[in-house]
Amino acid sequence: MTAEAAPGPLQGLRVLDLSRVLAAPLATQILGDLGAEVIKVEQPGRGDDTRGWGPPFLEDGSGQPDAAYFFCANRNKRSVAIDFAKPEGAALVRRMAAGADILVENFRTGGLARHGLDAASLLRLNPRLIYCSVTGFGQTGPYASRGGYDFLIQGMSGLMSVTGRPEGEPGAGPMKVGLPVSDLFTGLYATVSILAALRHRERTGEGQHVDCALLDSQVSLLANQAMNHLVGGEVPRRLGNAHPNVVPYRDFATSDDYILVACGSDGQFRALCRLLERQDLADDPRFATNAGRNRDRRVLEVELAKAIAPWRAAELLAAMAQAGVPGGPINGIDQVLQDPQVIARGMLREMRRDDGTAVRVIGYPVQLPRSPASYRLAPPRLGQDTRAVLQEALGLGVAEIEALREAGVVALADARRAERMA
Repeated sequence: MTAEAAPGPLQGLRVLDLSRVLAAPLATQILGDLGAEVIKVEQPGRGDDTRGWGPPFLEDGSGQPDAAYFFCANRNKRSVAIDFAKPEGAALVRRMAAGADILVENFRTGGLARHGLDAASLLRLNPRLIYCSVTGFGQTGPYASRGGYDFLIQGMSGLMSVTGRPEGEPGAGPMKVGLPVSDLFTGLYATVSILAALRHRERTGEGQHVDCALLDSQVSLLANQAMNHLVGGEVPRRLGNAHPNVVPYRDFATSDDYILVACGSDGQFRALCRLLERQDLADDPRFATNAGRNRDRRVLEVELAKAIAPWRAAELLAAMAQAGVPGGPINGIDQVLQDPQVIARGMLREMRRDDGTAVRVIGYPVQLPRSPASYRLAPPRLGQDTRAVLQEALGLGVAEIEALREAGVVALADARRAERMA
């Protein structure tokens, strides 16, 4: 059985996805990759915000193509367009929640209560439900009512205070990471926590409300920087591409490009010195240990920079690989997506939407030989599965669905394009 068709370890679980943008949709995509059935509930006429976050857009011959952003976190899902601001729409979602194993949402704290779709209401309806909320600041605390966005969280969490060029250098100042990492980290934590809650339900029969916050997730991943402060008392500062604990571990300029040098041990440092014909640095007592290299990093890095500068990048990286010195290039996105290692690991996948439009996506990053991730459904068109899901999950007839459509409670995607492509 191919990875495209494999059922996956979460087969048989139904996920009701009320989320949009990135953190929570990433979590539900992972559950879908691992075999769960994911039903994405979207606002009629608009859908997930990221459908419009372009250019670029995936041109499909329609008047409203979806933005590339949408495709990064929405495969292996079925799209149902329901307006749950209307009582009839909220009633449909409650009926779907009654038969779901997992519900994921990322509305502001308390935002779904007015529709009867909050955790307390749905857990009374379905005590086995794993209800996961993803918010900026969580369900409790003085910031609970605030909206949270990745950029704000990167700043508030301290991440930006250790990211960017040091004071005194050109371009100095705090800098966000080039990807929305606080969203991404939270999506991963949400997935792990949902799986833990499923294990608890397996033992006890109890569902629960899983409360995930962007700020909590990012603070937890301050890792060694936070521990440096808790143990050593110093406030970490921006070091550019240098490492707060390990030296040499940064970028260096060669004659034609920048490269990365990452010596994690004394032996690797000595090997680098031999390669650069700077045995004097390896023999210098100041640099014999990592603690010494850290203390006198400015002196050492100036000397290393002089020795590295005459080399061509490709030649030095090849020599470093042969000598067992960790190093690498700084790839552009185009380069990494053509890298033979990335391709060999199956990290690029081509899928086809229900209308035949092809789209390439980044694959699931873990090899599970006994229960592999699968690529069953390309990111859906808005509302493409409304009719089928309402029929299958709720047993609604054609006349009932048409009445809901006429009342503006649900929207049905234009199926004619898909039929022409069949």
